[in-house]
Amino acid sequence: MANWHAMAFQNPDEVKSVELSAGLTRRVWELTSPYRGLIVGFLATIIGSALLGAATPLLIRSILNDAIPDRDRGLANLLAGGIVVVAVGSGLLSLLSRWWSSRIGEGLIYDLRVKLFDHVQRQPIAFFTTTQTGSLISRVNGDVVGAQRAVTGTLGSVVTDVITLLTALVALLYLEWRLTLIALVLLPLFLIPSKRVGKKLQRMTRESMELNASMNTTMTERFNVSGALLVKLFGRHADEHEEFGGRAARVRDIGIRLAVYMRVFMLGLSVVGALGTAAVYLIGSQMVIDGSLKAGDIVAMGILVGQIYQPLASLTGARVDIMTAFVSFDRVFEILDAPNPIQDKPDAVAIEFPRGEITLEAVSFTYPAPSETTVASLEQNNLHTERSGPVLNGIDAHIEPGQLIALVGPSGAGKTTLASLIPRLYDVSDGAILIDGQDVRDVTQESLRDAIGVVSQDPHMFHESVAANLRYAKPDATQAELEDAARAAQIHDVIAALPEGYDTMVGERGYRLSGGEKQRLAIARMLLKDPSIVVLDEATSHLDSENESQVQQALTRALEGRTAIVIAHRLSTITEADQILVIDNGTIVERGRHHELLATEGLYADLYHTLIRETALPV
Repeated sequence: MANWHAMAFQNPDEVKSVELSAGLTRRVWELTSPYRGLIVGFLATIIGSALLGAATPLLIRSILNDAIPDRDRGLANLLAGGIVVVAVGSGLLSLLSRWWSSRIGEGLIYDLRVKLFDHVQRQPIAFFTTTQTGSLISRVNGDVVGAQRAVTGTLGSVVTDVITLLTALVALLYLEWRLTLIALVLLPLFLIPSKRVGKKLQRMTRESMELNASMNTTMTERFNVSGALLVKLFGRHADEHEEFGGRAARVRDIGIRLAVYMRVFMLGLSVVGALGTAAVYLIGSQMVIDGSLKAGDIVAMGILVGQIYQPLASLTGARVDIMTAFVSFDRVFEILDAPNPIQDKPDAVAIEFPRGEITLEAVSFTYPAPSETTVASLEQNNLHTERSGPVLNGIDAHIEPGQLIALVGPSGAGKTTLASLIPRLYDVSDGAILIDGQDVRDVTQESLRDAIGVVSQDPHMFHESVAANLRYAKPDATQAELEDAARAAQIHDVIAALPEGYDTMVGERGYRLSGGEKQRLAIARMLLKDPSIVVLDEATSHLDSENESQVQQALTRALEGRTAIVIAHRLSTITEADQILVIDNGTIVERGRHHELLATEGLYADLYHTLIRETALPV
């Protein structure tokens, strides 16, 4: 019978549209190259098991036709021993087949998951802003397992069914061709219900899988801190319970119907199989009475008829199984083929001793359209194919090593976008960004990002210990180095007061820490990295005045000799900058030092006086 659960993973339209193209088949074949020796052994054991399956009825036939009528005890013992040997041999082949199957399957899962993980994490940041995380994880897990089943499950089942069917047919024809034709006449009664009921089971199972996927998405979103907090603040517990319960009830009802349909279907197949076997015994017994057939022949044929019906039922869904398996491979390859526009050039060089000089030459930037940055099937809604308008236009600036530069402007002016171009999270649309006179597109990404440390407005922390989060910047850092960086960021005393100190788990996304504590921990992580260029994207926005003062003192010491680009609304950062770039609508409208810009009474002066009113600080 067809593998309905495997088929349910895919949309039937997807399966119908998939063709066994030469390119797809070749890629699958190339993917299995490390396991071809194991695959040969796997198929050999399957063929051997199928052949042994036909041996037992023939041995029983010999006992009934030869050993018993001739009262030959020795032959009877020998044939009975042969049945035991066949059973033991089948068991050993089955064990060997399972070992080979697991070696191949788990190896493929490992290869595909590692390739997918490596390829995805190297994608530009735009890929992740337009891709559904749940769909991506499902692709890495579900489709990888589906592809593995294609090689071990589907391939093994098809080969087993074909060999079993052929050996049983050959044996039946050898014993009595007329009875064989009688058994085959009943096949339509067997195959037609199998196909029709199979489609119904497929639809029901697919709906169940879709509902389960929907519930998984709901749980993923509601079971994290942000989702749980949102549900509580809006008091939507009852609504969430009702909606989730409705889908769970539908899955329950489908499960009950599936169980009943499957039992009825199997009962029907058993009845048809029994009719075929009964026909063989009924007509065969008359032939025995007439003397044209022996009793052992009938018994052997009765067993062999059963070996025809079961593989035929499975083979009716073999095409869908194979197509479904290739859909999984196709979806995996779809991710592996996702283009990555931000890659190192073949002749890219490393920045060996970065000084921190930054030059922006007529930099313009437009965010790519979603259709350019992700795979359409990973996006729930239709992807827009057109880009939005330009975010930056003709930005020119030169930053000397060791300078502190402040980027100031209204919300949405392009400050964060400009800062993200420096570590090459995006590539400029026009113009160039140079680090120490080298275009960032001509240097290796690893060396570029080693030279740059970034602290964002909402720094991310992994659900690991404080020490593990710090060591993400420097895996071989000693405990003393962790503590020195934490002291410099004015966070050591807070960490020391935690229940397990530096071994305390910070919680998902660092939710066990306050906003200011997370930012100071992120600053400590940046200091541990010891970069030549530092980008602070409103990194002190969550700090109160006292903590900000402490961190500013620490940063003043830590940033000595480093180039710093700071996006800030805090007055202390702005007034101390060596140069202030005022950005509005994607262009630099003013530049200079604090007092110079105040004297012009332009946009900077307006922004600055607004900050004064917000912070109640004197000019």
